Amino acid sequence: MRTILALLVSNCFMTYAWYGHLKKAGEVPLIKLIFISWGIAFFEYLFMVPANNKYALQEGYSAFQLKTIQEVISLAVFCAFAIFFLKEPFKWNYAVSFALIIGAVYFMFYPSR
Repeated sequence: MRTILALLVSNCFMTYAWYGHLKKAGEVPLIKLIFISWGIAFFEYLFMVPANNKYALQEGYSAFQLKTIQEVISLAVFCAFAIFFLKEPFKWNYAVSFALIIGAVYFMFYPSR
């Protein structure tokens, strides 16, 4: 559970570092945006590194499972960010895409024989 919580927090920082400036695109010089994003990414790494190393090993996730969890969390965080911060509409085809990804998660954790 610590792995998932750390990944969630890290993805919140990552999403803001990557997409938080889209509302003011063109108003801020690119080099300034890069340094701001790197500063925010520092906090992302404070959560991402332990999630991908210490916690994941302790909780028994394989590398494939860990990456799948991270991608689903990343998409969920981005979806909320795009709707509530960027004010982008959520369309039916996005829902279908996410459902297919959830199907992939099912198979990732399906016990192999």
